[in-house]
Amino acid sequence: MFQPVIPIAGLGGWRFLQQTYDNQFAAFTQSAQIQRDSDYFRENIANVTTAEDLVKDRRLLTVALGAFGLEGDIDNRFFIQKILSEGTTNDDALANRFADTRYAELSQAFGFGPGEFLKTGVDLFAEAIVDRFEAASFEIAAGNANESMRFALYAQREMGPLANDQMSNDAKWFTIMGEPPLRKIFESALNLPASFGQIDLDQQLVVFKERAEREFGSSDIGQFSDPELVQELIDKFVVRDQIQQFNSSVSAQSIALTLLRGF
Repeated sequence: MFQPVIPIAGLGGWRFLQQTYDNQFAAFTQSAQIQRDSDYFRENIANVTTAEDLVKDRRLLTVALGAFGLEGDIDNRFFIQKILSEGTTNDDALANRFADTRYAELSQAFGFGPGEFLKTGVDLFAEAIVDRFEAASFEIAAGNANESMRFALYAQREMGPLANDQMSNDAKWFTIMGEPPLRKIFESALNLPASFGQIDLDQQLVVFKERAEREFGSSDIGQFSDPELVQELIDKFVVRDQIQQFNSSVSAQSIALTLLRGF
């Protein structure tokens, strides 16, 4: 399988990936495994009418979960079946109980829940899921070369739709706080410590909004409908994440040297 090329870390690596993205992504999606998985999904998903049908077919489930960044749940079939079969129309549905909104997005996308519209046989449904799967798979591959690049690509793909969503600004912030990739982006971009997530959620919201106001002039997530501002967010993340990694490395080396001097 084609592996994305990221020759250096930090902002230079991110700029290189942006400049070569189209060619690298095309090469990646032409890889045999990606093509096989995508074609299988296109050819068979219309035959799936229940959540049980989907989770019983591991190849279909691989694409479905991968499209929403939930590939780590591939072996949690009972859990995923419950997420899908309960849907999202009821407030107490399992998908709605998670701060991570990707579970609700997965469930809504397929429409297996009570009273929901089944989408597996709809024109262009398969292509929409495959597009997401291929994009997410490329992000994972880029992350294998440099973890920061996976988060950066995810933010580049997801921030626009979130910014344009009709939910309230606070709801958008809670979505960011509950979605691990976006939370990582904002914590690093806003220079927040790793321990920040341990405080009360309402307090976290206040701090996130205050820091965003300071960094971007506004705490309104809607402002990230501007691609240039998304780019600024990602640039801040990439630079500060590299600094954090460097500081961690230096600290680890200092500790090692201190220990060695003790012998």
